[in-house]
This record gives sequence, C-alpha cells and structure tokens, in this order.
Amino acid sequence: MTDAAPTPRTPNDDSEVTELARRLISIDSVNPDLVPGAAGETEIADFCAGWLSDRGFEVTRLEATPGRPSIVGRRSGTGGGRTILLNGHLDTVGVSGYEGDPFGASIEDGLLCGRGAFDMKGGLAALLVAAARAAGARLRGDVLVALVADEEFGSIGTEEVLSAFTADGAIIAEPSNLEVTLAHRGFAWFEVEFTGKAAHGSMPEQGVDAIAHAARFLASVGVLAERLRSGDPHPILGHGSVRVSTIAGGVDAATVAPSCRLTVERRTLPGETADGVEAGLRALLDELVEADPAVAYRLTRLVARAAFEAPLTSPLVEIVLAETERALGRPAVTRGEPFWTDAGLFAEAGIPTLLVGVDGVGAHATREVTTVESLARLAALLEGSVREFCR
Repeated sequence: MTDAAPTPRTPNDDSEVTELARRLISIDSVNPDLVPGAAGETEIADFCAGWLSDRGFEVTRLEATPGRPSIVGRRSGTGGGRTILLNGHLDTVGVSGYEGDPFGASIEDGLLCGRGAFDMKGGLAALLVAAARAAGARLRGDVLVALVADEEFGSIGTEEVLSAFTADGAIIAEPSNLEVTLAHRGFAWFEVEFTGKAAHGSMPEQGVDAIAHAARFLASVGVLAERLRSGDPHPILGHGSVRVSTIAGGVDAATVAPSCRLTVERRTLPGETADGVEAGLRALLDELVEADPAVAYRLTRLVARAAFEAPLTSPLVEIVLAETERALGRPAVTRGEPFWTDAGLFAEAGIPTLLVGVDGVGAHATREVTTVESLARLAALLEGSVREFCR
C-alpha cells in the first residue's frame, strides 16, 4: 500500500501574484552594463520598496553603486525561530529584437508574456506575495526579501546584500520549471599571454613564435579536457570542463608573432577552488617551459565564481521538497544546472541555499513567457516553505 499523492493546496491561478508580475514586467529594468544607457533598477526598486513597506516590512536600500539599488525587506518574527531569505534579481537582459511589446505583460492562453516574465519577474512576484502572506502569520523567525541589482552581469547587488545581511537559509526564485535546483557549476576565466620575439617571416629562426607556443598550450588544454571528461562524474552535475574561448595574436602575414593572447574558461564542480584551478593551468604552462625554455607566459585570473551544492540533509532542503510536493500534488523533481547563479555567493557566505522558480521558456530570447499556473504554484510552495522554516 502506498500513500496517496498530496492534494495541491493552491488554485490554478492567483490574481494577486499574476497582477503583481504584470506590473513588474511593465517596468523597464534592463541592465545598463549589458545595454549602455539602459534604464537599470531604480524604478523597479522604488516600486518594490513601496510594496514591501505597505505590507509592514522594514525596508533597507543598498546602493553602493549609484543608480544600481538593491532592496531588502525584513519582517521580524516573535523570536526564537530561523531566519529565511528569499532572493530575486530586479534586472533583465536587453529587448533588442524582442517579438512584440517587451513591457506589455499580456496574457495569452494562460501564458504571461514579456521581458522578465520567466527570468525572473514571475519569480519576484511569487516570492513577494509568499513572503507577505507567510510573515503575516506571526512566525518565530524573521523573513527577509532581497531584491538585487545586476545579477545578469556582475552580481554587485547580491554581494552588497551579503555584506550586510545573513540568514539561516535562502531560496532563490530563479526560473526552474518548478523543479528544485540543488547544485550548479562554478566558473573561472583566465587570460594567458605568450611573449615571443618578432622576426621577418623569411627568417623565422631569428624570432620566437608566440603562436607556436600557444598551439602547444592548446594541445595541453585538450588533454586536460579529456581527463576531466573521463573522471568520476558529480551525481547531479556530471563533469567539469575546460576550453579556450578566444585567441588573438600576430602582427601580419610576414612577421613571426611576438605575442599571442588566449582566454580560458574552466567550469568547476563543488569542492573545486579557483586557486586549485589556477594551479592546474600553471602546471600545464610550466611543463611547456620545462620542455622549451624559450616559452614565456603570463597567467592572469579574470574572474572566478564557486560552484554550489545544497546539503541534502539540511532542514531547508527537506522542507522545500515537501512543500513543493504539497503545492504541485506530485513528488518534487530535483536538478542541477550547468550555469552559475547567485546561489554560489550564498554558499560561499555559509548560507544553505537552493533554487526554485516558475515554469516557462525564453530566458534572454526574443519571446519570453511564463505560465500563469506556475506563478500560483510557486507562491504556494514558497509560502509553505517560509512558514515551516521559520515556525
């Protein structure tokens, strides 16, 4: 005998969540680091700050970078409970080439359309409504809502929030098709510059060919890539990866190349560090020098973000999986992501974290939609999770 599937506790639509999502989509918040001169987050941050304040949240505005505000709302509990943080980003990618009105927020056949509907203003609306409903139940723990700038480019908003706030658990409402994301890969970008010596192409022996040295390095990267593919996979994320993403060098067709520059992308798994990845690349380069002392290189780390993995036995994971099953009326589906999100920053800060968000398609695409039904389901599972975690 098996237990019957739980009964979903939310209707197929929730007018409060839907109308809030439409209002958020109607506000242009394209990231100006992606599209110079774009609107940025000021107007949507102002709107959300007012929305939270009207519902009893103490609102803090963080704006270390002028014109790039993030908003944190807090509803304090009665004491003695765990603090939860619900996170979402205010910015979107650009709208060039978008099919239709990117800010129209129309509803067609149960689909909410517009830039950010899926990534991630639908999730913003659900987490705002869920937080307000749950916090009104006089929970023991505090409820924090962090609405951040710049997730689509540099994550300055989440970094600023984490410099001022902490929590016992965090849920990020990035779109996930109502599946629970428990891990994602990290990444590290490096620049490698080989320095040679220019010479006339008719007398290459008088020069040092930086492109030839770069070619040897490319071969070494290929060996490393195969080693990563053949190792033991992560149970959710599979294998890490490495590749050369750009290359530029040489002067002209008749000159031995005096320099060659490459960028290297390394996608990492939980437990791998940027220092460890850099040491691995440096070891490859030092092997080239050992084989040929004429090789001269400079390795520079450009940016690195850690992978994240939710501890499966944490109360947060157990609660969210149970509340997802209750809201959807079926067992929760878990997943990992190949790309990076702000969850990596929360994990680095020591805050147990996971992601769950709306159903839909079109992140960064020319048409973006989310389902109205998933807005309601997400609001329900987030509200239940907040109540249980902070009880």
